Amino acid sequence: MANIKRKTGLLSGREAGLTLLEMVVALGILSAISLAFIGGLSSNTKSVYIADERATAESMARSQMEWVKYSPYSFNATSYSLAPILDATDYEYYSANITAAPLHDPDDGLQKITVTISREDAVIYTLEGYKTDR
Repeated sequence: MANIKRKTGLLSGREAGLTLLEMVVALGILSAISLAFIGGLSSNTKSVYIADERATAESMARSQMEWVKYSPYSFNATSYSLAPILDATDYEYYSANITAAPLHDPDDGLQKITVTISREDAVIYTLEGYKTDR
């Protein structure tokens, strides 16, 4: 009787391939992981955009407030003129509004100044400060 040896290797017999069910399950798991990763990237991108928008608005508000504080005091003023913006490309879609209100009636030389920064008609940042008659 001859000895018949079977060829043994890495894949033999039934282990040679994957079933359709195994492939579908593997693709489902891979898809779920991919969607979670892409969702995280999308959320991170939006967070960076919001932070950049807020930082730009805050910078603009602070420069406008400094402009008002160094301009001459105007009794019973309801607003002050806006500071000129040197590099308008950074602030292209932003707008500023400055309001003033005396703290006492009659105006005794102390006003509350409010600088509101908007972008596309949505308020992004509001800064309040005080101006005195020096």
